[in-house]
Amino acid sequence: MPLAIASLKYEAAHSGAQTITYDSDGYHLVRFPYAAGEESYDAWKMHDPAGGGGKSTYPDPRSGLIWPSHHGWGTLSALVFWKADSRATEYRARFVRDPLNLSTGYDSTATTDTPATGGGQYRSCTWQMFVHPGTPVGLKIAARAGDRKIAVPIVLAEFKLAIETDVIKP
Repeated sequence: MPLAIASLKYEAAHSGAQTITYDSDGYHLVRFPYAAGEESYDAWKMHDPAGGGGKSTYPDPRSGLIWPSHHGWGTLSALVFWKADSRATEYRARFVRDPLNLSTGYDSTATTDTPATGGGQYRSCTWQMFVHPGTPVGLKIAARAGDRKIAVPIVLAEFKLAIETDVIKP
């Protein structure tokens, strides 16, 4: 079965600290460098600075987008490591179609909400859905203390999309 894959990685140690800013939906769109790293892979140019006909420079908001190269069944995967912060009581992650309202409109899916554990916070999540060229996808995160959003730094994030392009139709 043919697959088109984009695999992105952000590491604070290599790319510098990512400023956590919350959008109107209460989440931060995680940004990813455009330079190929040891674990990044983008042969289909789904994480291209000119993706969707725009222009981008890391770490602007568009650097958080994957633009699917094909119509198909997409498996989205994410990994986020937050720095230890005793203020936070919960951590959230979600996948969003068109998180910047550039094409079809904001559509969040697969939100996870987990309580804080001792030490650093390490989370992974996976979701599957149909994806389409022209509708970007993004990974959004949040850390909260009760009903307050707090800017807990992330030290590592990975965001991956694998598109099965040969979906059988009845």
